Amino acid sequence: MLNVCVIRAAGINCDRETVHAWRVAGAEAQLVHVRELMEDPQRLEQFQVVTIPGGFSYGDDLGAGKILAEQLHLRLEDALRGVVDRDGLLIGICNGFQVLVKAGLLPGGDWGRARVSIVANESARFEDRWVRMVPASSRCVIVAGISSLQMPVAHGEGRVVTADGEAAERLRRDDCIALRYVGAGGESPAGYPANPSGSLDDIAALTDATGRVFGLMPHPERHIDRTQHPLWTRRAPGAEPDGLRIFRNAVEYFAG
Repeated sequence: MLNVCVIRAAGINCDRETVHAWRVAGAEAQLVHVRELMEDPQRLEQFQVVTIPGGFSYGDDLGAGKILAEQLHLRLEDALRGVVDRDGLLIGICNGFQVLVKAGLLPGGDWGRARVSIVANESARFEDRWVRMVPASSRCVIVAGISSLQMPVAHGEGRVVTADGEAAERLRRDDCIALRYVGAGGESPAGYPANPSGSLDDIAALTDATGRVFGLMPHPERHIDRTQHPLWTRRAPGAEPDGLRIFRNAVEYFAG
């Protein structure tokens, strides 16, 4: 069975929901505190997938995800890159996405550390709403075979920005944009509130050069049961919940 590590840290509050989502998708998920991993980085060798869930790690006191990102960068970056080098997956959800970006693991390379960040929403408000997205990357294994997705967002800092136009163009050229927000009818650019954060190029998720490091602002663990969708009675009874598709895609990647 696929072994998944879900990292815990002070302030993370979506860890148990994320474990449950992985188990529903057919994986064996285990909560592991980041301090345990820092004491024994080799422990990550037993996992094929590492997930950093949402919340407010360390209260986001120095910026969203910044403290946990520094811990990963200074103490666990080699071990995390080892997971990816072994054909594993590294996934960050909401705060976890912020962590991966600020640790330099997304979109990858030294330029990513300095030129891409996730900052406060353009609306200057906490955005809590359902959004629509479409895949935008041909390499990201997590969104392979998916045509569209609906999930909830809940964040105050979800706007992907770059230092300059060159960095933005590099995201497009290197196929690092995994998901884009779209309007209710699939229109693009999405505009507010379909793009709830004002994120550059409607970016909802990024991937790296391998397609196996993936971070997204929406919460797939909050749509693993069809009744969680606000219009669930109008959807096809047999339709798989969109959030669950993300987790199942990861499981099927290893099965295939």
